[in-house]
This record gives sequence, C-alpha cells and structure tokens, in this order.
Amino acid sequence: MKRLRWPGRTPVDPYILLLLGTVGLATLFPAHGSAADVASGASTAAIAFLFFLYGARLSTRQALDGLKHWRLHVTVLVCTFVVFPLLGLAARGLVPVLLTDPLYQGLLFLTLVPSTIQSSIAFTSIARGNVPAAICAGSFSSLVGIVVTPLLAAALLGGSGGGFSADSVVQIVLQLLVPFVAGQLLRRWIGAFVTRHKKVLGLVDRGSILLVVYTAFSEGMNRGIWHQVGAVRLGGLLVVEAVLLAVMLTLTWYGGKALRFDRGDRVAIQFAGSKKSLASGLPMASVLFGAHASLAVLPLMLFHQMQLMVCAVIAKRRARDPLDPASAQADDRAAATA
Repeated sequence: MKRLRWPGRTPVDPYILLLLGTVGLATLFPAHGSAADVASGASTAAIAFLFFLYGARLSTRQALDGLKHWRLHVTVLVCTFVVFPLLGLAARGLVPVLLTDPLYQGLLFLTLVPSTIQSSIAFTSIARGNVPAAICAGSFSSLVGIVVTPLLAAALLGGSGGGFSADSVVQIVLQLLVPFVAGQLLRRWIGAFVTRHKKVLGLVDRGSILLVVYTAFSEGMNRGIWHQVGAVRLGGLLVVEAVLLAVMLTLTWYGGKALRFDRGDRVAIQFAGSKKSLASGLPMASVLFGAHASLAVLPLMLFHQMQLMVCAVIAKRRARDPLDPASAQADDRAAATA
C-alpha cells in the first residue's frame, strides 16, 4: 500500500513509467518466433501464479465475514458488470467520430473486466474507508469476472471478440480460478509465509503484469499495431476514458449516498466500483482476442494508468474528510484490534 502513497511533488506512479517503458521495449525489441512462444508461456504461468498468491493471501474468515455485507458487494458488482457495460455500449455512438471500431471494441472490453484488488484496498485504506469491505469486494469481483466477463464478451462483442468459445471459458477458469482455489486450499500452510514476504511477492504481482504487457505488445508490433492507431484517435480515446472514469467516480460516490451507506462503505464502493483490473483483463484478452489482443488491451492499459493517478488524488483528499460517528467508531475498533 505504501507504494501507492505518492509524494506530493511526484505526479506519476513509478509503476506507470514501468508500464510505459515495457510498451517501449516491446516496440523497439518485440519478441519473434521461438522467443515469442517462450514469452507467451512465461506470461501464462506468471498470471496463474499471481492468482495463486491472491488465493493464498485472502483470509477465508474475511471472505465469509464480507458476505454479511451483501448490499455493498451487490452494489459494486452492479457498477462493475452492469453500469460500466451500459456506458460502454453507449460509447458506440462515438464511432467513427472519435474512435475506430477496433478501439471501440477494446473500450467495450475494458468495461466488462472485473474490479481491482490491490489498488482498491490501498486507496480505501488511504482514504480511511472500510478496508475489509474493499478486500472482499475486489476479491468477489475478480472471481465473478472469471465467468461473467467471457459471457458478457460473447454477448456484446460477438464475432469481434476473436476466439470466444466454450474452450475460452475453460482456459480462463484454468488460468485464473483454479490457481486461486489452490491458493485458498494451501493458505493454511503457506499463508504466514506469504504474509511475511508480501513485499517481495508484490514484485511478482507487478512483474507478471509487465510480462503480459510485453508479450501482448510484441505480438501487436509484429502485426503493425501503431499503424492502426494514430495520434488523433489515441487522443480521442483518452478523452472518452476520462469521461467514463469521471462518470463512474461520481455515480459510485453519490449512488452510495443515495443508498444510505456510511462514509467508510461509500469510500470502498467508489474505489472498488470505479476501477478495472489489468491483471485480470490482460490474460482474458489474450484468450478472447488471440492475435489481436494488443489493440484490444490498449484502452484497458490507458484506463488503468488514468484510474491510478486520479484515484490517488481523490484518496488523499478523502483522507482529510471529517469522519462520521459510525466510521470513527469503526476506526477505533480497528485500532484496538491492531
């Protein structure tokens, strides 16, 4: 979480620079032939290991306790898998004025992927929100997304999704859900080790994503991705994504108020319900879009970077908000437990 506590004078998360650097590396030195096969296999294994660690980290007791707060989790799931896709479908009207059809397909895909886990937790903690709720909301969203995202992609993207089939769902389940379940089953024996070495294993999280980005954009370079996306279209995509993020941040915050959630819950809803997971989206795109995955994940990559920068600013401002009595009591209980 400390990695996301940016110094006030540093406007960009170093991880974003690493992502951009990885894209640059793939642009200059894309993997070809057998090297591409090795990179693809390594990225698949890295993502499977990443979800194994997710399973090993998530306390089963926390997950069961989180189920009691079902209204919050349903709200986050509706934001992630209903409101987001509806906004994605509405963006169809921007083709071809601002977006090309391939970019729109990538934008629509990003609205279908699940929420994040780490950054939702980190920003909720910084903003003094309901951290256990954010942990469960992000985890539940990721698990639901393993099945729901491919089904939504089949329904909304149709043939443009590339390689959707029953085999696609099986591949995604094997790559993401099975390792997660394995991590949960082995948590009894390895949970303490994972907790003690969370900083080192955190490098695995980010390194896995960088490897998948390199593999996807290497494939894109081999197929001439940058000849398909001009500067004007890229600028149009950024504007559309900025509006999309602003709408979701507004809806999650004021929607939570309308549903009478307390401040801590509203913080968790805003950060878990407005973001999209690069870790989940990249491997899914690789399976669903195949050789066209690089162009499909470009909107997701840009949105991921944008959400980190914007949410970091919001989290710092939320941290200065006065706490309502219920949230203050929750903070006191958490401090006493610690």
